[in-house]
Amino acid sequence: MEIINTIVGTPLGWLMWLCYKIFSDYGIAIIFFTLLTKVVMFPISLLVQKNSIKMVKMKPELDALKYQYIDDQDAFVDAQTALYKREKYSPMAGVWPLLLQLPIIFGLIDVVYKPLKHLLHIPADVINAFTAKAGEILGMTDLGSSPQLRVVELLSNPDNVPKFLDLQDSLAGVDVQSVIDSIRGVNMHFLGINLAQTPSITVLNILVLVPVLAGLSALIMCVIQNKINVLQIEQSKLSQWGMTIFMIAFSTYFAFIVPTGVGMYWMWGNLFSIIVMFLVNKIYDPKKYIDYNALEELKKQTAANKEKTKRNKKLAKKYYKAFCRPENMEKMKLMFYAEGGGYYKYFANIIEAILAKSKLKIHYVTSDPEDPILETKEERIIPYYVDENRLISLMMKVEAKMVVMTTPDLEKYHIKRSKVRKDVEYVYVDHGCTSLNLTYRTGALDYFDTIFAVSEAQANEVRAIEKLRGTPEKTIVNCGYGLLDNMIAAYNASDKTENEKKTILIAPSWQYDNLMDSCLDDLVEGLYGSGYRIVIRPHPQYVRRFPLKIKEVLGKYSDRFSDDFVIETDFSSNVTVYTADLLITDWSAIAFEFSFTTNKPTLFINTKMKVVNKAYKKIDIVPFDITARNQVGRSIEKEDVKNIAAAAADLLENQSAYAAQIEELKNTYFYNLGHSVEVGADYIISRLTKKKKAKPEAEVK
Repeated sequence: MEIINTIVGTPLGWLMWLCYKIFSDYGIAIIFFTLLTKVVMFPISLLVQKNSIKMVKMKPELDALKYQYIDDQDAFVDAQTALYKREKYSPMAGVWPLLLQLPIIFGLIDVVYKPLKHLLHIPADVINAFTAKAGEILGMTDLGSSPQLRVVELLSNPDNVPKFLDLQDSLAGVDVQSVIDSIRGVNMHFLGINLAQTPSITVLNILVLVPVLAGLSALIMCVIQNKINVLQIEQSKLSQWGMTIFMIAFSTYFAFIVPTGVGMYWMWGNLFSIIVMFLVNKIYDPKKYIDYNALEELKKQTAANKEKTKRNKKLAKKYYKAFCRPENMEKMKLMFYAEGGGYYKYFANIIEAILAKSKLKIHYVTSDPEDPILETKEERIIPYYVDENRLISLMMKVEAKMVVMTTPDLEKYHIKRSKVRKDVEYVYVDHGCTSLNLTYRTGALDYFDTIFAVSEAQANEVRAIEKLRGTPEKTIVNCGYGLLDNMIAAYNASDKTENEKKTILIAPSWQYDNLMDSCLDDLVEGLYGSGYRIVIRPHPQYVRRFPLKIKEVLGKYSDRFSDDFVIETDFSSNVTVYTADLLITDWSAIAFEFSFTTNKPTLFINTKMKVVNKAYKKIDIVPFDITARNQVGRSIEKEDVKNIAAAAADLLENQSAYAAQIEELKNTYFYNLGHSVEVGADYIISRLTKKKKAKPEAEVK
């Protein structure tokens, strides 16, 4: 504290001395001093305004990043840092006013407590002699934190002057009378208030007026701040008034524990802050930089989502009760769980085969209130909707003999194994066809009993991970990838009329450093005008989570829109995906679905690789995501995107050679290509029916 008093208090003392010399009134000097501090800090206020505008602009994108990397804090920090760097945003900028305000307050307290030092510039040895004399007069050895104020107070009484004149003998060469006169000339009163005294909540006098006014000034400042401050405008009414109440309470309390002069500084500081807010808004008008119409749409969407959540709670409650009925739980043998409505496609073949081959009833739990399964007419599929709040308890109450799911990380997070029945068999069905080791967190499959593997590579990864982590061996069913079977069948049945112009589909992932964020402009410039039809199809989650970015992209390329240049944001159909002649992507799994379905090549851009499992190299198996890139097409570095047209032309010219290569790869990579459905369904039926069928060695291990 003494360091702050010395470093900050001394220059502030000179500033206060200057103000006092100009106005010869302590109260007016404090007001002018407060104004000067606002002037000195005005450049910081401008910096904060610019920074705040950037924060509001970034908020939708930042919220989306939090969702995108909800389970990967390291990736979120990387993405957040990249966003801050792109927008030139400084997280510390908003803290600077507080960091500067605190030493100013401490320094001002020092100025108020030490008028002999700061206002009169009396030498330290003379001050010490006067404070010692004050202690002697008062009969006190310790004058507390304000000995200089005691001297001023004592000398305001003429009867005490002779007692201080006695110091002349000990202070040789000092004109004690002159010192006494200068001290007596200090008037620390303003409008009848002694600014050197500290008000007390237990003593009702005129000093209490300052804390009351400090609280009132905070109220006025906050009311205006809630209307014009770029950050406060975006806060909810509850947050705004919560901050207002806090500021009133803090300002009032603070003014009660410091000298009245400091309380007056705080009060005028609040009032001058209002002027500063209007000035910075004039210089940097937020409306020039922030798309408030888009933000308003997001707010409406958020409000609508909250309202929808309320309605969904009632729906979830109804289904939860139905699921947990004792008679229902006792009869339940087979349960499927899906995170959302889009996950049924991974179960579709298996469920249809189970219904055709057995009399089993399927209890289908979904976390999507709009999942089409809830409207199913199939009598042997019993659907349930469960919200996140009830999902935890529902999963722990499961009494089914088998639970089939695509959600990894069983037992690690909110989804737990049953606490009621210990012998439930948990089956994992992959919702991709790539590496389980690279794309899932460490130990994501540890607590499953059975894995439906799409390939030998996946099966080998499971065994290697078990050995590495020392976990029990799981049952591995050499199943295959039902979704791919369906896509190939649908593609083979579709119209394959050749495109008049070669169509290039740009379909990025929505991970960090995806094509939309890292090199879309270079891609477009490299391909546009090269004789191709270009279709840009952002990832659905990217469109959902980054609406302002999508709006910016649509605006940027609006003058190029034509039959030969399209940006698709409607994902109700996959026609574009399977009619394209070439796919360009980064690390999206759509590459393998596209190439393995159509036998057409993919051009990969080497953006930063999505690595969920940071320890993936601990097993000696190179992920399929990496090895397959140059088998289903070719990959180039981001720095070479300027040559994208040449790379695309090469792949299109050699399409037939790649078709043969892709056909060979998928036939050797996938288990049971074209008939994976029978394997998965037969395994489940054999485990759940009374007459258990023996499984061929090739299918289960």
